[in-house]
Amino acid sequence: MSVTVACRECEPERRCAVDSSTGAAPHAIDFRQDDDGHWVAVLSCGHTQHLRHDPPWQSRPWVLDPAARRARLGQPFPCGWCARARPES
Repeated sequence: MSVTVACRECEPERRCAVDSSTGAAPHAIDFRQDDDGHWVAVLSCGHTQHLRHDPPWQSRPWVLDPAARRARLGQPFPCGWCARARPES
């Protein structure tokens, strides 16, 4: 996973609902497309994650399949913004 320049809707300060006391991992609650047609995961922590399928650089063929996207709903989904916000152990 990579986190580069944040879009305005996923700024790390905006919101983060990860429970730091339990370490509950965020999970995918929805998928939508941005203005350019790229798929975006909406995470339970309040952040979003672009999921581009752009071989050979990024290979995520599952994002193009509606059934495969549905199968990932509720599954743990790493959030780069939340990982950056957690203190180092």
